[in-house]
Amino acid sequence: MRSDAKINRSVQEASLAMPKQHLSNVLAETIKTGIIKSNLIAVLAGLALALYINDISPVEKLPEILLTLIGAALVIGSAGTFNNLYDRDIDSIMERTKKRPTVTGAIQPKPALVLGISMALTGLIILALASPLAAFFGFCGLFLYVVPYTMWTKRHTIYNTEIGSISGAMPPLIGWAAITSDLMHLELLGLFIIMVLWQMPHFYAIAIRKYDEYKAANVPMLPVVKGFKRTYLQTNVYLTALIAGSLLFIPLNIGITIVAFLLSSAWLALSIIGYKKMSPNKWATTMFIFSLNHLTILFVVIIAYCLIGTLFI
Repeated sequence: MRSDAKINRSVQEASLAMPKQHLSNVLAETIKTGIIKSNLIAVLAGLALALYINDISPVEKLPEILLTLIGAALVIGSAGTFNNLYDRDIDSIMERTKKRPTVTGAIQPKPALVLGISMALTGLIILALASPLAAFFGFCGLFLYVVPYTMWTKRHTIYNTEIGSISGAMPPLIGWAAITSDLMHLELLGLFIIMVLWQMPHFYAIAIRKYDEYKAANVPMLPVVKGFKRTYLQTNVYLTALIAGSLLFIPLNIGITIVAFLLSSAWLALSIIGYKKMSPNKWATTMFIFSLNHLTILFVVIIAYCLIGTLFI
């Protein structure tokens, strides 16, 4: 059980000598705008894919698209806020998170809680205006991230990353569901599977890079509990599955399938070759950077192909 007195003491210590922040910066860091932006790309991939598969022009669904992007942004932001609020004791120990507003005291717990709840309710209502199913997936993503991941598995098991990955794979489902309720498409499954599998190598790399911080905070990340070699082997298992998952895009387009296959294969090759030639930290940094490029390139290609297909073909 967490001690509120210990949390408050850690937060107070971390906030000493911290300069005051501008309100816009405080809000941006509290709701994690960087994560919102990256997840909106995944939402847009789901939207574009649904439009293309169902041969619908984006112009016809412009209200639903705007509602979905706004609602998803609010729900994702609320998840980040709840995570910051609950983890402020851990965050006060870790170098990369000790300057978060919930740690420094730039935003107090009660206002942060009100902000998170307000964003969640508003976001879900807006998503429901686009589609009840989109709101359902939005709620699932929020609940899974806050309760099973943040409040339970993150502090108790090495499988916290796997649990969190389910929540992290909801954005494309939100986008798809705003356009259609027909979920029986391999291409949609491909988006979901790719996002689930991608997150393990990505977050394992972060855990190795921040090994000392996670260890000090007593967070049971895989490399902290099982070591670097186990993390390396498990990373390669997921990368192999990611390569296989690329075949789910065959019904969509062979070119996109090849892009997904080559990106994942290059990632696996980088993992194997880099592990032999680099220090664990350098290997993890290289893997982390490649992971960001992998998902961005793949989703941009999918979005461009689908939107061009619906607008001009």
